[in-house]
Amino acid sequence: MLMFRYAICNETYQDWPLENALSHAKEAGYNAIEIAPFTLASTAYDVTAKMRGQIREEIADAEIDVVGLHWLLAKTEGFYLTTPDDEVRRRTSDYFCELARLCRDLGGDIMVLGSPQQRNLLPGVSESEAMRLAADCLRRAMPTLEQCEVTLALEPLGPAEGDFLNTAEKGLELMDLIDSPNCKIHLDVKAMSAEEKPIPQIIRETAPHIAHFHANDPNKRGPGMGDVDFVPIFQALKEVGYNGWVSVEVFDYEPGIESLVKDSLAYMRQCEAALV
Repeated sequence: MLMFRYAICNETYQDWPLENALSHAKEAGYNAIEIAPFTLASTAYDVTAKMRGQIREEIADAEIDVVGLHWLLAKTEGFYLTTPDDEVRRRTSDYFCELARLCRDLGGDIMVLGSPQQRNLLPGVSESEAMRLAADCLRRAMPTLEQCEVTLALEPLGPAEGDFLNTAEKGLELMDLIDSPNCKIHLDVKAMSAEEKPIPQIIRETAPHIAHFHANDPNKRGPGMGDVDFVPIFQALKEVGYNGWVSVEVFDYEPGIESLVKDSLAYMRQCEAALV
């Protein structure tokens, strides 16, 4: 019996129609799809009620679940988490509220917040001040997320992506500042590979607060397509009783869609089968 629930991010399918991506993911053996808003429209505001209904129908027809949303602020303009500009932070908070409504309308309940280009430290803003500003921005949106029954999963990212929230420990610090039951932590194998601590240790230390998990390799391809051994990673997830999604997220599409989709899942199942 499989222990983990596997998902895949929809941008892996690049220019495929969503309907085709959903059916292919289901046929490949995934339990769910994770959606990047920019693949649907320029902003969440542009995904109309009619469009949301049509997408829900396609999801139902494919008989697949929806994790929720990620790449929340990618390819948008005018939003920023850590800016001292109150108006920009207010606008960003309002946008997170709309993302929460979109996530709910599509049947998801997780929003993964990476988006380093909209959170990196601005000139003259210290890390501690950025923490305060980000917490202020996100705290304003939390009542709407709570109402929508959506969890915000803060995603620490490595220094190759940015200079703010580079470790799981920092993610926990921001989570505590936001202080909402609907704000937790997201862990990403590629990002954790940049930390000094071993990945299994990070998982164990973060365990009570993990809402979501991305499976990938530092080479930006799928699990099993690089040097990272996922057996000890999955062993740690098993030991802490993680029962959320394990979702494939890639950034290098050179192996091709079929390989990224099918080989990633085959490798993860192989690793799961090796657990004690």
